[in-house]
Amino acid sequence: MIQDKELLLTMYYTMKKVRRFEETVEELYKRGTIPGFVHLYTGEEAVATGVCLALRQDDYIVSTHRGHGHVIAKGGDVNRLLAELCGRHDGYSRGKGGSMHAADLSLGILGANGIVGGGFGIATGAALSAKKRNSDQVTVCFFGDGAVNQGIFMEVANMAAVWKLPIVYVCENNVFGEYTRSSAVTAGRLDDRAAALGLCAATVDGNSVLDVYDVAKEAVDRARAGRGPSFIEARTYRFSGHHAGDVISAEGGYYRTLQETEERWKLEPIAPFRSWLIEEQVFSATALDQVDRQVENEIEQAVAFAMTSPEPDLTELMEHVYV
Repeated sequence: MIQDKELLLTMYYTMKKVRRFEETVEELYKRGTIPGFVHLYTGEEAVATGVCLALRQDDYIVSTHRGHGHVIAKGGDVNRLLAELCGRHDGYSRGKGGSMHAADLSLGILGANGIVGGGFGIATGAALSAKKRNSDQVTVCFFGDGAVNQGIFMEVANMAAVWKLPIVYVCENNVFGEYTRSSAVTAGRLDDRAAALGLCAATVDGNSVLDVYDVAKEAVDRARAGRGPSFIEARTYRFSGHHAGDVISAEGGYYRTLQETEERWKLEPIAPFRSWLIEEQVFSATALDQVDRQVENEIEQAVAFAMTSPEPDLTELMEHVYV
């Protein structure tokens, strides 16, 4: 059991911050303030939080199209992140990248990726670089259950195992790949695939931030010690649609029912963790309420920052691009 009260409070704070950010993004998207699509992380907060708190600031993460939670948990600035989603000049990519391409190299956030499985090569390359430089850095590659079926996963996992790269592959199994249940398209156990290649493989309750942290810390320490890569399957649930416009009506949707979603809400990660902190007398309800207010203030400030940030000037259209 974790005895570090500061760490436990940071876990609660981070999960609340991710949740309120995503709820705010959904509101702004429905108002038409955010252009393009957004893919929400609501309900999966324990995975990003537990994993990223096991990392150092100079460690790397590679994210996915559903990556806001990863960026925030790694220490990203919600002001710049929201400004980016809104297409504003003060965003992480000066308003050009949008929801699926947030990056902050100063924090080791090598970028979200709109391609399913698109981060595998980037993350494994970063791990190879760290090993070549003897930098003592670890890379975490986040991806969804659908990405495990991409051929590149087998290629990079094989390379990582052979070269004992300092990398942790974190599969966020949230039940759905877009509009299809994972069980309909993915055979066998996901951790078995990784174990067959020699990776240290584990499956964890992705709704328990404590369990995620414990497994992630062990994998990160293993990688940093030069003992090779790990694979973590974090079983969680995607409460939002594939994207924010994929609405689950009172009648349900064509790939899940409203009743299923309501039942799954009973297992979401934040409220049970808050109750545990209070019941175990780690923190009082008053102390946690204060954290809630702090988060609310930070999100309100982020909205104000994004709304007052100017839109990019057309003269910047061809700046900060590779070709």
